[in-house]
Amino acid sequence: MNRFINMLLLFLLVPTMLMAIYVGFDLPVSFLKTTGAHIPYREEIFLVLGLLILIVNVRRSIRRWMGMRIVSKQMKFKWNEPVSKTRKRRIITYTILEVLVMTFVGVALYIVTPLAWFPAIAFIFGAADNIVFTTVGLSGNHYRIGLSSKALIIADREVILLYFKGLRKISIQQQSIYFDYIKGLQLTFPSDCIQDEHRSEFFKLLEEQIDQERVFFSKNLV
Repeated sequence: MNRFINMLLLFLLVPTMLMAIYVGFDLPVSFLKTTGAHIPYREEIFLVLGLLILIVNVRRSIRRWMGMRIVSKQMKFKWNEPVSKTRKRRIITYTILEVLVMTFVGVALYIVTPLAWFPAIAFIFGAADNIVFTTVGLSGNHYRIGLSSKALIIADREVILLYFKGLRKISIQQQSIYFDYIKGLQLTFPSDCIQDEHRSEFFKLLEEQIDQERVFFSKNLV
C-alpha cells in the first residue's frame, strides 16, 4: 500500500512541479501562446492538484490509524505481538526519508511560487502525519501483527490485511511469505516483521487456521 501511495504522490508531483516552475519563472508556454505567469485558471489548477494530493495523504492516514486501532485490540486475536526490532529500524529509516522528501517538496513548491500554497500544505501535512503516526506507533508499541481465525493483519507504517478465504498456497522466498489465492491473486507478507523468538509459535498457529485439504502450507515456514 505504502509503495503504491508514494508512486501516486510522485505521479501528482510531476504536473504540480511543472506548473509551479512555469508560473514561478514565467516561462513561455508555446501551445497556449502565453507565459507561465499568465496561464489561465492557474490558481484553480493549483487548488485541484493540492486537493488531490491532500486526499491521497488523508486516505493513507485514515487507513494507517484504523489498522493500528484494530490490531491494538489484542484480545480479539489468537496471536498478537509487536513487530520485530529489525522492522522498527526500517520503519524509522523510511519515515525519516519520507518526511525529509515531503518537507523539501512542500517548501520548494512555495518558494518557486506562493500560488502553490495548497499543494505545499498537502505535502507538509503528509510529513507531519508521518511524524505523529510513527511517534505514537513506536512509543506505545502499537506496531503489531495480529492473527485471527479469518485473517492476518500487519499494522505499522503500512497496513497489510490477508484473509484466509480463497487461499490456496502459503510459501516463503527470502524475506517474504507469499499468499496465493484463487484467480491468480498473490499477496506478500514480510517475514522479518516477526520476532525470532515467536516465529515457531506464529507459524504453528497460522497453520492451524487454514484448511489443510485446500491450502498448501510449505513446511519451510515452520
